[in-house]
Amino acid sequence: MLTPHEIVEALDRYIVGQKEAKRAVAVALRNRYRRSLLEPALREEITPKNIIMMGPTGVGKTEIARRLAKLVDAPLVKVEATKFTEVGYVGRDVDSMVRDLVEASIRLCKDKRMAAVRLSAETAANERLIDLLVPGARKHTHAPVNPLQLLLGGSQQSEPAPTEEEQAQHRTKRETVAAQLYAGQLEEKIVEIEVEQANTGSDAMLAMGIDINLNEMMGGLLPKQKKRRRVSVKEARRILAQEEAEKLIDMDDVTREAIEKAEQDGIIFIDEIDKIAGGQHGSGPDVSREGVQRDILPIVEGCTVNTKYGPVKTDFILFIAAGAFHVSKVSDLIPELQGRFPIRVKLSALTEEDYRRILCQPEHAITKQYAALLETDNVALQFTEDALSAIAHYAHRANESSENIGARRLHTILETVLDDISFNASGEHPLVKVVVDENYVKEHLSDEFDGEDLDKFIL
Repeated sequence: MLTPHEIVEALDRYIVGQKEAKRAVAVALRNRYRRSLLEPALREEITPKNIIMMGPTGVGKTEIARRLAKLVDAPLVKVEATKFTEVGYVGRDVDSMVRDLVEASIRLCKDKRMAAVRLSAETAANERLIDLLVPGARKHTHAPVNPLQLLLGGSQQSEPAPTEEEQAQHRTKRETVAAQLYAGQLEEKIVEIEVEQANTGSDAMLAMGIDINLNEMMGGLLPKQKKRRRVSVKEARRILAQEEAEKLIDMDDVTREAIEKAEQDGIIFIDEIDKIAGGQHGSGPDVSREGVQRDILPIVEGCTVNTKYGPVKTDFILFIAAGAFHVSKVSDLIPELQGRFPIRVKLSALTEEDYRRILCQPEHAITKQYAALLETDNVALQFTEDALSAIAHYAHRANESSENIGARRLHTILETVLDDISFNASGEHPLVKVVVDENYVKEHLSDEFDGEDLDKFIL
C-alpha cells in the first residue's frame, strides 16, 4: 500500500496544484489500509472519513477522485446529486448509486480474472478457429431415422467411417492451417461463427433508467438466442476468446469478490451536491432538495441496499462530495448530512501559471494529446514556450471576463488555435513539422479577445 506522500506524488503526475485536496484524499486512503490491519472487533467500529471538496468547476475535483480510484484499483462511480429525486417521485432513486458501484466492481473483478486466463482463452479460441477453417473428417455415425420407420421394419443407414488416408490428409491440412493461423497469414480470411445475442430491457425501460434483463429475472430459463455472423479471423478470435475466458472464470466467485471490494474499497463521488443544499430558494412543483438529502443520508450513514447480486452494506464505502458552493454553503446542507462529511477541502481557482503548467506538465498533458492525434496524419506538432504562455494568458483572461470553467477552457482555446491544422491534415503527405508560436496563437485568437467577443469560448 502506498504512503500518503507516495499517493500525492502519483497524483502530481496528472493534476496540477490542489495540494490540500491531494493530502486529504491520500490520508483517507491510507486510513483504509490502516483499518484493514486492525482486529475485526475494532475494525467494524471505524468508518471512513468522508470528504467534501469545494471549488469552482474545472479545478480538478472529479479528476482527483478518478485518479485516486485508478491508483489503488478501487471501484468508483460518479453520480450527480441533481439527478436523484425524493422518494415518491418518478425518477432515479438514491439506492441506484450503490447498485452502480457494484456493477463497476464486478466489471473490475471480471476484467482482472479474464486477463489472468487470457492466454488459455486465446489458445482455445485458436483451436475453435482451426475447427471452423478445417471441418472434421467423416465420422462413423448413424443418420437420424424416423422412429415410425424402425417400427415398420425400415433399415437404419450409416455413413462409412473415414479411411486412414482421409484421416491422414485431414491431420496434414489441420497442421498446415494451424501453422498459417499462428503465423498471422489468415487474419483477413472470412469465417462464419455463432454469437449470443444480449437480452436487454425495452427502450422504454432504459429511457426511465430501468435496466432489466428478462433472462436473469427468470433464472436463465429463457434459451440464449444466437445468430450467425461472417467476420474476419482476427475478429472471430476476439469474440471466441471472450467466450472461452468467460467459461474459465467462476462468476459466483467474481460476484462474491466484487461485493466485498465494493463494500470495503468502493468510492462514490457525489458531484453538484451544492445544488441540493437549502430548500428556501425554490418553489413550485420541483422535487424537494432537502428530501433528496434525507434520502442520501442513510446511504452515507451506513445501511444495506438490495441489488440483483445480493445485499450490499454501505458502512465502509468512502463518499467524496463536491460542489462549487458559490451560491449555497456547506452549512446549508441538513445538519445530519454535514456531520457525515468531517473533512472539508477548499480547492483554489486556477492561476495563469497553473494553466501553463496544465498545458505541458502532466503525464498526458493536453498539448501532448493533440500532438499524438496529429502525428497519426504525419503532422509533427510543436508548441513553443511563448505559445504556451499566450494560451494560458488567453484562458485566464476568458475565465475572468466570462463564466469561469477552469481548465476546460484550454480545450476550447486549443480547438480554435488548431482548427486549420486539424482540418488540413490528411496523412496523404510526407511528415510535416508545424511549430505553433506566440504569433500563431495571437493570429487565431486576437479577433475574439480584441472585440471582447468571448461567445466562442463559453461552453
